[in-house]
Amino acid sequence: MATTCFKIWVYGLVQGVGFRYSTQAQARQLDVKGYARNLSDGSVEVLAWGEEAQVMALIDWLKAGGPRSARVEKVLVEPHQPAEPPSHFTTG
Repeated sequence: MATTCFKIWVYGLVQGVGFRYSTQAQARQLDVKGYARNLSDGSVEVLAWGEEAQVMALIDWLKAGGPRSARVEKVLVEPHQPAEPPSHFTTG
């Protein structure tokens, strides 16, 4: 099983519109572990860990704009090496 991990920062109208919960639902559907959490600058940070194809599908979903209630303006993606792989997906 080839796993991969990325940290993703999503900018735009992504707080207060159900973005984290929609991301969690999409990640769970794809069997991706990690988290989505609000940052103080108004963006959302996402950690995505799992099978490469599923993680890339989540990243593509985020780049496509995520949930309809959001307005994504920019998505930054960076490879990440977690100290310990997450066991599920949370909205911390």
